[in-house]
Amino acid sequence: AMTFLDARRVALALPGVEEGPSYGTSGFRVAGKLFARIKEDGVTLVVRTDRDSREALLEANPSTFFVTPHYRGHDWMLIRLSSVKPEELREQLVAAWKRRASKKLLAAFDSR
Repeated sequence: AMTFLDARRVALALPGVEEGPSYGTSGFRVAGKLFARIKEDGVTLVVRTDRDSREALLEANPSTFFVTPHYRGHDWMLIRLSSVKPEELREQLVAAWKRRASKKLLAAFDSR
């Protein structure tokens, strides 16, 4: 099972990421924009997404990816850390980061 520390390691390895408080928990921002945070339960990650990607993931793997009514109308998705695979976690954190990063950071990341 993945943990918040695993998610934290992946998020902080991305360019320009800063960790700070978000709704009383630890969150990750790039250019001041939140792209992920740990939910209050300590075992669920909230990540920025888009509706099409989210719907595909919810349909393909509802035991790992889900939304609550609170997030239904927003571009966010929940990830159960207990069931997400390491590569899925990294993929979703990178995608969330890319949705918020500046063009300069994106170019630096893509050239690695």
